Amino acid sequence: MQRSLRHKTIIRSVASGTTVSVEALCDLTGASAITIRRDLAELADQGAVRRVRGGVTRADVRGTLMPFSVRFETDRERKDALAVVAAGLVADGESLVLDNGTTCYAVARHLAGRPVTALALSLHAAAALATRPGATVIVPGGPVENDTLAFTGHAAVRAISETNADVAIIGTCSAQPGFGLTSTNYEDAQVKRACLAAGARRVLITTAEKLTRTSTFRFGEFGDLTHLVTTADADPDRLAQFRADGVEVYLVETPPPPSAGG
Repeated sequence: MQRSLRHKTIIRSVASGTTVSVEALCDLTGASAITIRRDLAELADQGAVRRVRGGVTRADVRGTLMPFSVRFETDRERKDALAVVAAGLVADGESLVLDNGTTCYAVARHLAGRPVTALALSLHAAAALATRPGATVIVPGGPVENDTLAFTGHAAVRAISETNADVAIIGTCSAQPGFGLTSTNYEDAQVKRACLAAGARRVLITTAEKLTRTSTFRFGEFGDLTHLVTTADADPDRLAQFRADGVEVYLVETPPPPSAGG
């Protein structure tokens, strides 16, 4: 089992608050005790789990949110495939607002070296864009979240509202027909709503499973988008709802989603 899947499996195994031993994790992942102990040290440093005598348990704060690096690496091939298409919707010389999140980070990696002007809403994306000469990279300022390195709060929303971009590329927690575009986090929803207002073209990039979910905070409707980039396994009936609202849909052939079990 690859490293990112082991980390995801470990985090999920302690989600209920139980303590899981090193030996049990070896059986669960097929990895050696030395490898598991190294994994536990990394995850504990990230605040994703808490080490205890003989094993590991759930982190003390805010449940078991997957670290950014784990979420990106676990599904990297699918996110890269989506990112290639989304990056292709941005022409050289254009300006864009690039949302936070792992899929938008993948887009930043594919835009690196291109002559674009980008307002990057996370330090992960900003660093990826700035690794090669070509792009003009701007960040909004204000508070930065731990791990995700996303810009949040009033300063980020104000910077976006002062931007007239050719393209806004937006990620989402969920986009289920009947519920609109939603996020699990209130401040993130405000940032995404500002992105929709800032872009002449508004591209949602997401894997198909997020089209079956809804979250607490609504930031937009399907009709607020101009483009949807998603995986080819998306439900045709759900895609019909986007098309009915005038959204141009791009379906991307990708590898199947990874299984945390092996």
